[in-house]
Amino acid sequence: MRWRGTTVPAPAAPSVAGPGRTDPGLTDLASDQRLRRLELTVTRRLDGLLHGQYRGLLPGPGSEIAGSREYRPGEDEVRRMDWAVTARTTVPHIREVDADRELTTWLLVDASPSMEYGTADLDKRELAVAAVAAVGFLTAGVGNRLGAQVLTPEGLRRFPPRSGRTHLLGLLRALLNAPRVGGYDEDAAPLAPPDLVEALAAVHRVANRRGLVVVVSDFLDGLPDDPGQAPPWERSLRRLAVRHQVLAVEVTDPRELELPDVGLITLVDPETGRRREVWTGDAGLRERYAAAAAAQRDQVRQALRRTGAAHLPLRTDRDWGADIVRHVHAQRRLAAAPAGAARGGVA
Repeated sequence: MRWRGTTVPAPAAPSVAGPGRTDPGLTDLASDQRLRRLELTVTRRLDGLLHGQYRGLLPGPGSEIAGSREYRPGEDEVRRMDWAVTARTTVPHIREVDADRELTTWLLVDASPSMEYGTADLDKRELAVAAVAAVGFLTAGVGNRLGAQVLTPEGLRRFPPRSGRTHLLGLLRALLNAPRVGGYDEDAAPLAPPDLVEALAAVHRVANRRGLVVVVSDFLDGLPDDPGQAPPWERSLRRLAVRHQVLAVEVTDPRELELPDVGLITLVDPETGRRREVWTGDAGLRERYAAAAAAQRDQVRQALRRTGAAHLPLRTDRDWGADIVRHVHAQRRLAAAPAGAARGGVA
């Protein structure tokens, strides 16, 4: 059994909410004012880092087949010859291609119970919404479309790819207003946790045009106890990364990484409701917990690296905007290095 490090207070313990944190149930998280403030934060920090800087997915004038037309001697390149059409018509034809200018972004957002936990100013679901907003506002542009699949305890909720600010704000409101799992019934049957593998397979089926796929999760679904074993979602994520540019946004909370000395607490698996009481006054236990949590996050990090996806870790107790800025700058440096080397070789 794998405990996700989520803590709820024992009957005599104080609330787990961190200083200055407001109960999400008492706050209108989906208000227009909140969304406007979120948009302003994102555009101020990141405006200009991504807009208008898309690169073709294949070298050359374009890679999307747009049809064929007759060959014009002296104007067209022979290497663009469409031999299949030429053979059928006995008239030389060339392929016409469209440059990959429009970007289709697919989001897979984990809204399972383990994402409802948080002890800082944001909980993990709110941080996931912030990441979705950042991706949405940064990839907005003429012709660009944003689609989403949200993994909930009831199954996948689908949002078809559309463009425009209204569509993005509607998606953010839906994420913020999604029902939360309230409390746990010890006598109830264990819940069936959402399946990240099936969700990734669903994204692969609908993302039929190459683009950007962003997966926002804590990546704890089905994580094996043996660090040497691959998580069940690794193969599905690697399959997506073969065709698409994939960004894995890992969302964590500080209390998942270490336990505070607060006496008796109850650890709860948020996706099955199973409980275990723990005395946090034991320093040895806290050290073992921190070591196991660090090994778990390293296991996730290594699995994401093997898939070929870009990895963006976000924490509820950090400035997520600054973390995204650093990630974007790092990715741009990596992308620019091979291009510069290639240009130098040609020259």
